[in-house]
Amino acid sequence: MDFKSFFSCLSILMCCTFHAQTLSLYGGSDQDQYLGCLNCDTFNKDSVWNTYGDYGNVYSSKSIWNSYGNYGSSYSTCSPWSSYASYPPAIIDQDGNFYGYLTLNTYKSERSGLELAQVLCKYHEDIKKDISGWYDRLFR
Repeated sequence: MDFKSFFSCLSILMCCTFHAQTLSLYGGSDQDQYLGCLNCDTFNKDSVWNTYGDYGNVYSSKSIWNSYGNYGSSYSTCSPWSSYASYPPAIIDQDGNFYGYLTLNTYKSERSGLELAQVLCKYHEDIKKDISGWYDRLFR
């Protein structure tokens, strides 16, 4: 399957699967820091895909896309993008159900098996360069 076909199929799957429930990220050593909505649209102020909001802006201290921040650095123990993160963000829905941890750390128990989490981990560097464009590819 080529790259374009992969995203076409993934977009259909995620549109139908992940819009049924709101998925949020909680980070920090106690997972008590709200880090935004993982599957909200680019206009939602809490969305990790809203580049003007606190959670989607590459300069925000609360953003997983901030390469220099506690929640977006490839070296931070609280970042999904650290291969050695001890406290990566937890994915939680609006009913409090846990969907695993968003993390590159393959040794982390309860690493999320959600396809969305796997895509974010695989393409996070590319996503940081075009956040809203990737939202369109994944969800529309």
